[in-house]
Amino acid sequence: MAKAEKKTSRKLSVRSVAARVLQGVLKGQSLTRLLEVHASQVADKDRSLLSELCYGSCRWYHRLNFYLTHLMKKPLRNREQDIHALLVIGLYQLAFMRIKPHAAVQETVNAVRLLGKPAFVKLVNGVLRSYQRQQESLSKQADDNPKARYAMPEWLLGQVKIDWPDNWSSIVQALLEQPPMTIRVNTARGSVADYVAELARHGVTVKPVKGIASALELDKPVPVDSLPGFFEGRSSVQDAGAQLAAILLQAAGQADVLDACAAPGGKTGHMLEQADELRLAAVDVDAQRLIKVEENLQRLGLQAELFVGDAAEPQGQWSERQYDYILLDVPCSATGVIRRHPDIKLLRRKEDIGQLVKLQRRILNSIWPMLKPGGRLLYATCSMLRQENEEQIAWFLSGHAGAEELKPQTTVKSMDTKHGIQLLPGISDTDGFYYALLQKKTDDQKL
Repeated sequence: MAKAEKKTSRKLSVRSVAARVLQGVLKGQSLTRLLEVHASQVADKDRSLLSELCYGSCRWYHRLNFYLTHLMKKPLRNREQDIHALLVIGLYQLAFMRIKPHAAVQETVNAVRLLGKPAFVKLVNGVLRSYQRQQESLSKQADDNPKARYAMPEWLLGQVKIDWPDNWSSIVQALLEQPPMTIRVNTARGSVADYVAELARHGVTVKPVKGIASALELDKPVPVDSLPGFFEGRSSVQDAGAQLAAILLQAAGQADVLDACAAPGGKTGHMLEQADELRLAAVDVDAQRLIKVEENLQRLGLQAELFVGDAAEPQGQWSERQYDYILLDVPCSATGVIRRHPDIKLLRRKEDIGQLVKLQRRILNSIWPMLKPGGRLLYATCSMLRQENEEQIAWFLSGHAGAEELKPQTTVKSMDTKHGIQLLPGISDTDGFYYALLQKKTDDQKL
């Protein structure tokens, strides 16, 4: 029995599981969801290593793949993509981790056998050892290649240069960094100052984020169970830039509010923390992700009406109402949150952007009629591309005489844009978010 258990555990080595996860990403699947599925296949003590191998390999994939193309005479066939993924993971360990090189090579080679591909042991061993010998020269070659240097697909790097010609280098460098852990203090349950003091008593040190009173950036990430009162709703994990949404919309009183693309519910919860008497309808097209909204609200002790619905084609009870405030956090390229989701660089394609722009326009046109005269709509994305952001608002305003843009004041550092507020990694102390606040004119204003 003991032998059987040992054999089973070896089949689930952290590097072989990491290879399966990366292979899934290369086939177009979400890293977050893959890790949710595969994390249970490794020992608890190895879960942080699994996460580091997967996130790091995605973050630096285009550089690591550059190394591979120079270390191999020909690429592996599609059916050997698990070996390709394992080679990338092996190179990541040698190039970016503090694991002893001989241990990284040995454990990666062992994982080849555990993947059931012993014929590739010699290849994997040879490639990794060749990298060790050529590491310095390969690194210099990669630095001379923009795609490899910035570990970013050429189309996206080119677009960032076009959109932000004076700041592109700072932006793409920031996207290679591991993001800080930022939390939102539930000020309905106590002051930020009191929570900071309580965190300190638990050995957690933080600093404030300028312009976002509820946001605290942790000096070092910690498990959520290390945050006092987390499971009782006293704080939530949320980037400071995402916290700006509820602050800008300023929904208050017993107003009718629509959160039109609500999952996973971070912004939903924040709005209700600021004013729990809101009559809020939270809608999302994905029933499974709507469960996340419900779980978040339960933890916070807050309530909203939840509806499965498509903001591009509104139907049902929620779509027949009129709202004082609408948060429209539309589907987007998510290029602004690459720090937290580096698989976006592998999943997103240039042709996706045009399709997303069309969808965003459909949603804007479909949801706008539900806003009451005098009401406010906050258009939001986690994109850093002008086509999805500033250009969308220019397009919408040109075709809707009853819409006007409001310019809210904020001390959060942002880019100089004609429409809306653009936050960018490397410029702001946040991920990349875009917000534009629109108001529907009343009949008197239209005259």
